[in-house]
Amino acid sequence: MTDDDEEDVREAVERSRSGAPAAGRVIRDRFSSDEVFQRIIAAADEEITSGSRELFFSGLAAGFAITITFLLYVSLTASTGGDPILSALLYPLGFIYIIIGGYQLYTENTLPPVALTLERLASVPALLRNWIVVLTGNFTGGALGAAALAYGGVLSDAEATVAYDIAHKGIEAAPAVLFTKAAFAGLIVAGVVWVEYASRDTISRLAVVYLAFLSIPLGGLFHVVVSFTEMLYLVFVGDLAVVVGMTDFVIPVLLGNTIGGVVLVTAVNYFQTTEHRLESARFEGANRRLSLKEWAFGGLVGRSYVPVIDTAAKHARKDEGTYRILVPITNPRTEQPLVEFASAIASAHEQAVVHAVYVVQTPTRSRYDDTARRQLVEESDQLLSEVCSVADAYDVDVETSTVVSHRSFEELFTIADRDDADLVVMGWGEDRLWDAARAERPIGELTNRLPCDFLIVDDQGIDTSKLLLPTIGGPNSELSAEVASALQSVGDTEVTLLYVADGPEDVEDGEQFLENWAIDHGLEDADIVVDDSGDIEATIEREAEDHTMLFLGASERGVLARLVRNTLHLDILDEVDASVVIAERSNGRSLWRRLFGRR
Repeated sequence: MTDDDEEDVREAVERSRSGAPAAGRVIRDRFSSDEVFQRIIAAADEEITSGSRELFFSGLAAGFAITITFLLYVSLTASTGGDPILSALLYPLGFIYIIIGGYQLYTENTLPPVALTLERLASVPALLRNWIVVLTGNFTGGALGAAALAYGGVLSDAEATVAYDIAHKGIEAAPAVLFTKAAFAGLIVAGVVWVEYASRDTISRLAVVYLAFLSIPLGGLFHVVVSFTEMLYLVFVGDLAVVVGMTDFVIPVLLGNTIGGVVLVTAVNYFQTTEHRLESARFEGANRRLSLKEWAFGGLVGRSYVPVIDTAAKHARKDEGTYRILVPITNPRTEQPLVEFASAIASAHEQAVVHAVYVVQTPTRSRYDDTARRQLVEESDQLLSEVCSVADAYDVDVETSTVVSHRSFEELFTIADRDDADLVVMGWGEDRLWDAARAERPIGELTNRLPCDFLIVDDQGIDTSKLLLPTIGGPNSELSAEVASALQSVGDTEVTLLYVADGPEDVEDGEQFLENWAIDHGLEDADIVVDDSGDIEATIEREAEDHTMLFLGASERGVLARLVRNTLHLDILDEVDASVVIAERSNGRSLWRRLFGRR
C-alpha cells in the first residue's frame, strides 16, 4: 500500500458517521457576540480619542454625502412618477459612502462610544463631546449640500417641486409621530452598526447597509441628518424659518434617533454579551473602569477615558509628602539618561519617587487579545527595569508602568494629573511625543494649563557638573533655580548665573539683581556673570562653551505649546554642545477647563 493509500484510509477512519471530521477544528463563519463587542470597542477607541478637528471634518464629509441621498431620492421620485419602491432604490447610496468610507455620522459611527460609556471606559462628557462635534459637522455638511441644491441649479423644475413636497411631509407631521418614526429609524441604524461589525467581508456589509437604509424611505421613517438637509432646503427656497424647522422637525427626529439607537445598543446588543466581555476587551478587566464620579464628570474629577492598556493607575499618589517626578519614555533603549537626570533631582528631596512610563501609541483600530497584552506589559517591564537601574546610585524609589493608547501626548497629561505629579521630565528630539500630539485634539487645550512643572531636555550627554542659568527673573527661571539648587545639594555641581544687560550703564544693576536673586533661590555659592553687550543669544552661546548644561526658561507663550505646533525654533540648540533644559512652570487649570474636562 502506498503512502497516499494509507492517508486515504486514515482520513476515512477519522470521519464520523455523519461525515463530519472526527479530528481537527471547525472554522466558524461568523463572530460570537463577545467578538463583535470587541470589534466595536476597538472602533470606539478610535472615535472617542479622535481630535475635534478630525471628527468635525469627517462629520462634515458625511453630512455632505447625505446630500447624495436626498438628491437621488428626489431625482428618482420625479423620474418614476412617485413610485414608492423605485424612487427609493438609490436612497442608501450616501449612507454606503459614509459607512464603508469610515466617515463620522451621528447615528452610525458615533454609536460605538456608547458601549465604552456603558462599560465606564469613557465618561459621559467624553461621549457628549463626541456627539456634539460630529453632529455639528454633519449639520454643516448638510447645510452646504442643501445650499448647493437650492442655489446651484442641480435640480430641474420638476425635481425642485418634488424636493419641496418631500421636505414638507416631515414639517407637516406631528412631533410625536416624528419622534416615534425616528426611534424606529434609530433602532434600524443601531442594528446596522452591530451587524456591520459582525460581518467578515465588504459584500456582506454592503448588503446589510443597503437593505437597512432602504427601509427608511419605504417605511416612511426619518433620519436626523437627512431631515436637517430637507429642512434647510425649505429655508433656502424661502418657505420656512430655521427656528420653526428645528423645533418642529429636526429636534424631535434627533431625540427619536438617539433614544432608539441607544436603547437597542443597551437593551439588545450590550446585554446579550457575556459578563466576561470587559475582560476580553480591556487589560485587567473591570479594575480598569472609571470611577462613578469620573464617569459622570470626566476630567473635572479625574480621567475621562481609559486607554487600551494602563498599568500606571496603580501608582497614583498616596503620600502627600512625597515629591513625584514623571518621566514619559517613548524609546526605553535610548532614554536611560532622562531617568538618571530625574533621579538626581529626586534625590535632593527627603521623600521622592521617579515614575517612568513607557507611552506607546497604538495604531487606530488595533486589537490586543489578553495574551498579547500581558506579553507587551511583561516585555515593557523588562525594558524599563534595565532603564531604571541607573536610579540605584541615587537611593530613589522608582516605579515603572506601561500605557498603550490611541492617544499619546494627551495621555501623558492624564497620567500627570492622576499621579498628582510635581514635575515631568521628558526628552526633546526626533521620535518623541510631539509628532503624535499634532494629530490629537488642539494641543492648546492642554498646554495652556499645565498640570505640573515641566522640564524639556535636549540630551547631548547629560552632565550636571557645570550649569549655566541665564535669567531676568520670572516663574520659569525660578523652576530652573530650584532644579539647579537640588542638583548642587547632592553632587559636585557648579552653577553660573548669567544676566545680559542692555549696556555698560546697566551692569551694576544687573550684578545687584543676580546677587539678590541667588540668595532668594538658594544659590548663594553660584558664580555671577553680567554681560553688557545686549546680545542675549550670542552671550549665552559664548558662555555655554564652558558649561555642560544650559537651563532656559520657557517664553510667555510656553515651550510645550510651541513644540507640538512646530513653532519653537531655537538656533542656540544647534550652536551649543551642552545639554539644554527648558523649564516651564505649572500654571494651574481654569474653572472653565475643569468643568469641561479640558486641562
